Amino acid sequence: MKKYTQLSQDERYEICATLKSKSSIASLARELGRSRSTIYRELKRNTGQRGY
Repeated sequence: MKKYTQLSQDERYEICATLKSKSSIASLARELGRSRSTIYRELKRNTGQRGY
């Protein structure tokens, strides 16, 4: 079983930059070596009125 690791601050910055550039979540997940569901959960959990 894989051990859980939290997203790093750098990975969160990369997610933010990807959202601004309109790139796909799937390509970002591959680049970071994370699953798409991890990225989607991060966005769902941390997107507020002001955005991510």
